[in-house]
Amino acid sequence: MKDTIFEKPIKKQFEFDEDVASVFDDMLDRSVPFYKQMLELTSSFALQYANKDDRIYDLGCSTASTLIDIALKTKVPLKLLGVDNSKAMLERASHKIKAYGLDIELLEDDIFNINFQSSKVIISNYTLQFIRPLQREKLIKKIYDSLSEGGVFIFSEKVITEDKILNKQFIDQYYQFKMKQGYSEFEIAQKREALENVLIPYSYEENKNMILEAGFKHFDCIFKWVNFGTFIAIK
Repeated sequence: MKDTIFEKPIKKQFEFDEDVASVFDDMLDRSVPFYKQMLELTSSFALQYANKDDRIYDLGCSTASTLIDIALKTKVPLKLLGVDNSKAMLERASHKIKAYGLDIELLEDDIFNINFQSSKVIISNYTLQFIRPLQREKLIKKIYDSLSEGGVFIFSEKVITEDKILNKQFIDQYYQFKMKQGYSEFEIAQKREALENVLIPYSYEENKNMILEAGFKHFDCIFKWVNFGTFIAIK
């Protein structure tokens, strides 16, 4: 379905409810620059580190697009697990998984309630930014502890820059992108208001410091478009 959620005046803050879940795949395609390329890049790097029977988690998996892409491309059996606290998202993920005839386990729970088993790859695309900073750092440490040696954490986030002028230019570029995707100025403004104090992005430096302080030995950016980035951390 086409994302038309913000054509009407908003009545609440942004949340991953039934309304959002019903249009989420279209929302990602039209709201996240180079989303498909980012997804393919994430899958490609994940498969370079995962060996036969390794476990891969996707935290905040939404409709499971990333895990489905990995499952379709892998040449060896893998244990794929998606975690999300939105029942509506996981219902759509389940339908997609069944349509492809894939074996992917879905867990409906808060990320902090899951006792991660030892894994080789953990993915989290556009999820950390919805977690409060202090809790975010605790989650990164939990992710680090559950990864096996040489394992990787791959994540994508909206990012900010410390330079106020440049940050404004980043935002303007992003708004122009959304206009080209068919969103009106009213829809863009409505969504921005709905996300106020819900989505809290970090800068590149803040993400890097958080990762290294958790114990990861290496951190790098594998893709970036203005104020969107995909990162990899190696244990």
